[in-house]
Amino acid sequence: MAKYFDVHPDNPQRRSISSVVDGIRSGALVAYPTDSCYALGCQLGSRDGMDRIRSIRQLDDRHHFTLMCESFAQMGQFVHLDNDVFRAIKAATPGSYTFILPATKEVPRQMMHPKKKTVGVRIPDHIVTQALLAELGEPLLSSTLLLPDQEEPLTQGWDIKERLDHLVDAVVDSGDCGTEPTTVIDFSDGEAEIVRRGAGDVTRFE
Repeated sequence: MAKYFDVHPDNPQRRSISSVVDGIRSGALVAYPTDSCYALGCQLGSRDGMDRIRSIRQLDDRHHFTLMCESFAQMGQFVHLDNDVFRAIKAATPGSYTFILPATKEVPRQMMHPKKKTVGVRIPDHIVTQALLAELGEPLLSSTLLLPDQEEPLTQGWDIKERLDHLVDAVVDSGDCGTEPTTVIDFSDGEAEIVRRGAGDVTRFE
C-alpha cells in the first residue's frame, strides 16, 4: 500500500517532505502535485522507477521523461543551452513549461530519447514541489500522471491513492491540482517548436 502524505500547500511540513525524499532515495515511486497537474517521480537514474512509470502509463522507449529541476543552475548541469535559448527559457521559468533540449553526460543514457539524445527539463512554480526538490538536492525524474484510459490527468490525491495504491509507494496530497499538462517546447535544434499546447502560454514562443 502507498504511504499517504497530507502536505500543507503553503507551508509544507518539513517532516513529511523529509520522509517523502527518504523514500525517493530508497527507490520509491511517488505521485506528487506540480503547478500543472500531478506527476509520477523517482530518483534520477532509477531504471526500476522508469520501468514502473512506463508500465503505469503504457509508454514506449521514445517517451521523453522530464527532469524536474529546482533552479536554472541545476538545469544547466543536465542540458546544453546556447545564449538565445537560455534567455527564452529564463523568461518563462519557473512555470508550466517543459523544454526538450540536448542532454549532457550527466543524464543517464536510458533517460534520453534513443535517437535524438534529448531530455525534457522544467522548473515548477509550486511550493510543495520546490520543497521536495530542495530536500532531494537533485532533479526528480518525472512524467505526467496521465493513465492510458484517461483523457485528463488525475487531480485528487485521495483518488490517486485509491487507483494506484499497489503501483506507487507514496502519494503527496497538497490540495487541488490542475488538469492541464505543461506546454512542451522543443529547443533541440535551437529554434522553438511547440510540441504540446498546455498550461503555459505559448504566445512567447510563436
